[in-house]
Amino acid sequence: MRIRFGPFTLDFDTRQLTRTGREIHLEPKAFDLLAALALDRPKVLSKAALQERLWPATFVAEANLSNLVAELREALGDAARRPVYIRTAHGFGYAFCGDAAVTEARERAPDDPSCWLEWDGRRLPLSIGTHVIGRDPDVEIRLDQSTVSRRHARLVVTTEGAVLEAFVSKNGTFRGMERVSAPIQLADGDAIRVGSVLMTFRLRAFFGSAETQLL
Repeated sequence: MRIRFGPFTLDFDTRQLTRTGREIHLEPKAFDLLAALALDRPKVLSKAALQERLWPATFVAEANLSNLVAELREALGDAARRPVYIRTAHGFGYAFCGDAAVTEARERAPDDPSCWLEWDGRRLPLSIGTHVIGRDPDVEIRLDQSTVSRRHARLVVTTEGAVLEAFVSKNGTFRGMERVSAPIQLADGDAIRVGSVLMTFRLRAFFGSAETQLL
């Protein structure tokens, strides 16, 4: 998946930030911070929520987050007083404030989805867009289990694949045995655990305009 804004492209597959095709170096945590802000745009993310995503179950000084924001602003040529991309919500947190778009190719027909989830004998097609997973009745993927938070995680789907992102929750979100602490690209066959619910992510492969189902 790619998110484009201004002259920049944020590529989740290669974990690269580029400007008109030229790579801009970012430290891994800075990339994860930019990815989190861009995916949640234009929502303001609190400093506590960002620290939990970037350094789960670890105490870090608030200056660590401020230093990452400064690194992002330098990479993007942004200014704190007149932000184009990274806005400070004083006393609370940060938000992505620029215009951005997810790179998408042609959508598949609804009855032939590019990806889907499987669990308990169910098959849930995933359309292009954002799918929040949780116990809340208003979310796109509802899991009525006590181990699942009201808004537990989300999947951002394009015709290039899907990215899984965990929200702050007591029981966590896992891909296989790995706890999800930053946005992560999914592959066909990945096991996803949300609370106590175990699901399998399925994906068809794309090669340009041609499509081949993974076997």
